Order: sequence, then structure tokens, then C-alpha cells
Amino acid sequence: MSSYLVVLGERDAIWWVLHEQRMAFPATPRAEVADLAPGDRLFLYATRSAWNNPPRDRGRVIGVATAATAARRLDQPIEIAQRSFHSACELRIDGVVPYPGGLELGPLVDRLDAFPKPHAWSVYLRRALVRLSDSDRAILDQGLNPMLAPRGQALPTYPSMRTPPRKAGG
Repeated sequence: MSSYLVVLGERDAIWWVLHEQRMAFPATPRAEVADLAPGDRLFLYATRSAWNNPPRDRGRVIGVATAATAARRLDQPIEIAQRSFHSACELRIDGVVPYPGGLELGPLVDRLDAFPKPHAWSVYLRRALVRLSDSDRAILDQGLNPMLAPRGQALPTYPSMRTPPRKAGG
């Protein structure tokens, strides 16, 4: 079983993934998407620009999921947040941190194998999936697990472009 960081850079995409329990991928072939298998552990990561306020927001791991299927080519591409996606997989969302929380990734990059050049860690996030080592998985699980809530409880806290984000504590 492999583990991956799923990079989500737009709030409508985050909303779609959490509500549909699916992950969609662009047409560009990537080895990690082809290697994705049922049972793989996925850490859902919202980039600092996902909520349209990078100076305020931090990139955070906001949930965990299990791949229920491998990624499959779609008969018709789907559009999410003005981007086309040509393949997708089914997910089982195992837990979500209520918005606007999550495990901040930046302070952990020095300890994560996925970022061999920690000073340039954001460059590794320019793909949909980032492969994680067993050690990375343990570090993320340890920090994230205490924050997780059941999917149904956390979903209403997540905004899409159609709804403004709730203020912290509000």
C-alpha cells in the first residue's frame, strides 16, 4: 500500500473532492497517477492559495482518504474550477478537519522524505499526487489524526466559490 499527498489548489476542487468522494486528474500523464491503487492512503492538502488569500492562509493537510479504485480515463472530461480533468478515481473519505483548520505542512517539510530539498519544497507540489514514504505517513498521521472529524460533520464548514469562507470562530 502506498501513500500520497493529494495537492488541491482551489476551493471548488476541494469542495468537489470532499462532496463527491472522487479525485480527478488532468490529462498530463504522471507515473504516480498510473500507480494509484485501491487501498492507497491519501492525505488531502489544501495549498495556501486554495482559499484565495495566500498572505493569510497556510498550506494545510485537511483530511485523509483511501483510494477505492485506480484512476480511470473518463469517457467525457469533467470541468472543475475552469480546468478539465480526463481521469478520476473513487475515494472513501476517512476524516476531515473542519475548515479553516488542518495540519500546517510548512513546518514539517524538513522531516519529510517527499521534500528532499526543503528550501524549495513548494516545487514538489506542482503535481496532483506527491508520493510519501512510510515515515512521512507516520509523521502526517501523528499530527493530523487528533484534528480529524467525521466527513459529514466537517463538510458543512467547507466553502465553494458560491459561498464565502466562514471566519475562524464564526
